[in-house]
Amino acid sequence: MTDSTKIEDEKPSKDPVKKSNDVFQLDDNKIEYEGIESSTGRDLNTKLSELLDITDPIGTIGSPSSTNEISINILHNAVAKKLVGELGVFKYYQDFKTHYSLGQITEIELKNFLLEDPTIKSVARQKGLVNTISGIQDTHVGKMICSAIFGTNEHGFFEPSFLGTVPPTGTYLYVTNDQILNTILERQQRMLFYLGNVYGSKTKLPMWFKHFGNGVDGAGEAYHLGIFGSTGSGKSTLAKMILMAYSKYSQMGLFVIDPVGEFSKNIKSSAFRSDKITNVIGNNNSFEDGNLDGKFFNGFDLDIRKILYNLGKEFTVINVRNLILDRWDLFEEILSESYFFPRLSIKGEKKKEAATVIANYLQNKLRKNLTDLSLRETFDNVIDGLKDKDNIQPLIYATPEPRSRLNGILEQLSDTDRDLIFNRVWKPISELFQERPNATTVKSLLKRFAGEIKPLIIIDLSLQTAHSMKLDYWNETIQALIIKRLLQGLVEMGENAWQKDRSLNTLVVLDEAHRFARRERYENSDLENVRFTLLDSVKTTRKYGLGWMFLSTSLSSIHKDILQQLRIVFFGFGLSLGNDLITLRELISDNNALKLYQSFTDPANSFDNQSKKFSFMSKGPVSPISFSGTPLFLNVFNSADTFILHNHLLENRKLSKQLLTHNIPQDDGNNDKQLEYTKISIIKESEYDF
Repeated sequence: MTDSTKIEDEKPSKDPVKKSNDVFQLDDNKIEYEGIESSTGRDLNTKLSELLDITDPIGTIGSPSSTNEISINILHNAVAKKLVGELGVFKYYQDFKTHYSLGQITEIELKNFLLEDPTIKSVARQKGLVNTISGIQDTHVGKMICSAIFGTNEHGFFEPSFLGTVPPTGTYLYVTNDQILNTILERQQRMLFYLGNVYGSKTKLPMWFKHFGNGVDGAGEAYHLGIFGSTGSGKSTLAKMILMAYSKYSQMGLFVIDPVGEFSKNIKSSAFRSDKITNVIGNNNSFEDGNLDGKFFNGFDLDIRKILYNLGKEFTVINVRNLILDRWDLFEEILSESYFFPRLSIKGEKKKEAATVIANYLQNKLRKNLTDLSLRETFDNVIDGLKDKDNIQPLIYATPEPRSRLNGILEQLSDTDRDLIFNRVWKPISELFQERPNATTVKSLLKRFAGEIKPLIIIDLSLQTAHSMKLDYWNETIQALIIKRLLQGLVEMGENAWQKDRSLNTLVVLDEAHRFARRERYENSDLENVRFTLLDSVKTTRKYGLGWMFLSTSLSSIHKDILQQLRIVFFGFGLSLGNDLITLRELISDNNALKLYQSFTDPANSFDNQSKKFSFMSKGPVSPISFSGTPLFLNVFNSADTFILHNHLLENRKLSKQLLTHNIPQDDGNNDKQLEYTKISIIKESEYDF
């Protein structure tokens, strides 16, 4: 295992536990996260001061400095250290109170004013090295933007403050470590979640993801999130990690629209290795079977299913076979893309017109419901209706020649031909609109977000899944129509909850968002309707407790109205060119932050999976050390076991072993069975040990 995947943090040269008496400990087991008073019995300010006393400073505050940017004179013993990206901290006094300021070092600049003299430059050009000047007169100057300031209150606890003055020159700057951050955030430990380390450091970056309701763990309102980066930048992995953070809240719903099968594939594949997963015991950071060698986890192979079981989060993975469709426009689109009309010589644009005519005929003339489509009588009514030369055929064809051709084919249809078309084409389509085992209506599905305990639901709308079920007519338009139906249902639920003074407390995740929320209008009216729904929703649903998370490989392709509404954003590798960079500059105004972002390396250039670095720049209230909105930089964990351990996701918990699981085999071409539909039910926690 490489250094990047080590579970234990490196200890400082002096152990603060040994320096003070037994009462002063930084062991996490000694901290009461729920209480106000620390179990150490010592003032937190004293603890932090003692930690800084045993930490070697890396520099001092220099000139010029301002409340917007701090200049740092790097000390001689630190000039050879990697400092860019490190999280620095300095202590200063403001309003007669002790304050601590944290921020990331964004740039290091080398200056040697003597070598800038033209005469000395000429000597250096001849000799290369100028004695007593080269290297000796060098000064290293760093720049740091303060992202969080903590002051002490009358009880000695830390509380948010702001940089209202500039500390004097000579004030020491230190590199933070896990112990320093744990001390500052001691009372917030229960809410912290770790996605990775500070950029280029081994210090874990504390973050928090609050649900959208009220209470200690709630934000009180919904947030919109965005994750952007090129293919292979780690955005899907980061999104899954964030989903696990929100899954800790039973009162928060998670709804994932998965147009390419990225999320559903992960849960399905994890079902085949659930017996191999390891459990974390208590707080001792050790696996039950000692499996920390990476043999089980290949890269970042996160077993979402097992984590959800352990968290007691109800989850469901469904696809179109598990969904009872309930819109006539879906029937029209599916019918027009099927082999029904080509079998009757109706081709090209006429297929859509014919599908609309048939749908209107069934609704208005025959008074049929969608649930009647699977009846043989309905199919025969459609075939007979197409023979109507006076009322139906003129709506499809304006000239007599194609009508005559259609009549000829309809008259030649034998009973065997009818049976074949019904069984192989009409029936598989019509059954999507009929009640059937292990299937649910969209309305019933979305109602599961109305209760106090809300699930994680993943809707698999991928082309691969549809084709594996022999749904050859599946296309982007059908996908868009289903997405529109789901989105409109969620917004309607959110509005109803808001009118009753309740919060829907649900996050909707949309993968491949650039396909549905781009800047340009769509010629396809169905895709344009989805785009319009998304644009309207991000402006209105926050008050409903309904948030949105957009995942996209492109930043510039997403509509500006959506980008402006995003409260929390993660920028991964691959946005440093062209329009993406222009859009990034509009969202991040700090040039030093942009320079640091542009230093991100491509994960694909790593030698192996363990050495891969998935770097992100975050913006928004996603960390307790960035309440000023300053961008933070992190390297996401590249090991699933590291991520699980640091967030205690597989600790022993008392859960139900009564799991309701429907494992329905995938369609192998010889049957019409449905894909997997998984659901867990949690009963009394005290009855079983997991």
